[in-house]
Amino acid sequence: MRKNGWLLLVAGFVLAALNLRPALAGVSPLLGEIMSDLSLSPAAAGAITTVMLLCLGLLGPLGPILSSRLGLDRTLMAGMLLLIAGVVIRSSGGVVTLYLGAAMAGTAIAFMNVIMPGLVKQHFPDRVGLFTGLYVTSLVSGAALGSAVMVPLAQEMGWRWAAATTAVFALVSAIVWLPQVLKPPTPPPPQAPRPFRALMRRRVTWYVATYMGVQSMTFYIMLAWLPTIFQDAGLSADDAGYLLGLTNLAQIAATLTVPIHAGKAKSQVPHVVWAAVITIVGYVGVLFWPTTVPWLWMIVLGLGQGASIALALLIITLRAPDPRSVTALSAVAQSTGYTLAAIGPVVIGAIYQVSGNWTVPLVVGLGVCGVQLVLGYLAARQPHGT
Repeated sequence: MRKNGWLLLVAGFVLAALNLRPALAGVSPLLGEIMSDLSLSPAAAGAITTVMLLCLGLLGPLGPILSSRLGLDRTLMAGMLLLIAGVVIRSSGGVVTLYLGAAMAGTAIAFMNVIMPGLVKQHFPDRVGLFTGLYVTSLVSGAALGSAVMVPLAQEMGWRWAAATTAVFALVSAIVWLPQVLKPPTPPPPQAPRPFRALMRRRVTWYVATYMGVQSMTFYIMLAWLPTIFQDAGLSADDAGYLLGLTNLAQIAATLTVPIHAGKAKSQVPHVVWAAVITIVGYVGVLFWPTTVPWLWMIVLGLGQGASIALALLIITLRAPDPRSVTALSAVAQSTGYTLAAIGPVVIGAIYQVSGNWTVPLVVGLGVCGVQLVLGYLAARQPHGT
């Protein structure tokens, strides 16, 4: 491949990854204006995000089916076009179009989520660690950017135009990705077995899937409840928001470095163990000393959680022998992950409501971190390509 073509491929890949979270993460900062404009209750407004998460969890398995017909490159393009349509529809009408557009955007992100590890395997097979790192870093950065810019944009343009800006970014990304779509699709290997049928019989599939699910749960528990935990401990709302932003920055530091090193290692076991241990330390700090050097606990927690998601996606790429199988494994793992992720914050919130404090919920979260450590060890000890 010529240098210009390779650079265009990398740019398109990174831009596509940046689109995986802004349409989702950018909703929460706008909920107040959406509720006021459309006369929604808090539960109905929260359902916008729930609809998208459920699409991520339930519709991901359709990604391999679509990619087997269109190829990975064209499936990514289809996902971006569906994302554009969903974001525009979500921002353009009343309550019905709000939820319809949210479901369309969630479906698009589900397809794109699932095929990204397969694209790494297809286009960058000799640099899996590096490009997994770029992919996850772009994903995390997109989430942080989507959360940060929505309120200022809404103050200038209103929530509808602010929410619709993610469609513009997706359109630019689709244009950059267009040269990959115009190439002939990469054919599957001759007489390749059906990935799902083979995957379901392998024990490692369920180790990887449940590891992806549990580490997603530990992340979304903290994402949903950290600001409330800090405010209940006596910190201001502004400080709680800054601390959440700090942990997002720490995640980026981990996603940039850990997959590169882990991808070159003979075993990812030490990496997943340390990622879980660091996450546990962050949980313990928030549990016992939430107002004592809270910035330190946020850095520690961010490093652990950033490393965990990066390792989960790296292991998906390493544990299957070809792009088609990687995509199928990604579908199983990410569907499990987002379904569990949607459950975690609700369960922790219910425990908090019953117990009346954050001690029991955080202890339960620590238990989930322990399960993450065990499942990560089981998933990471398998040899590459098995």
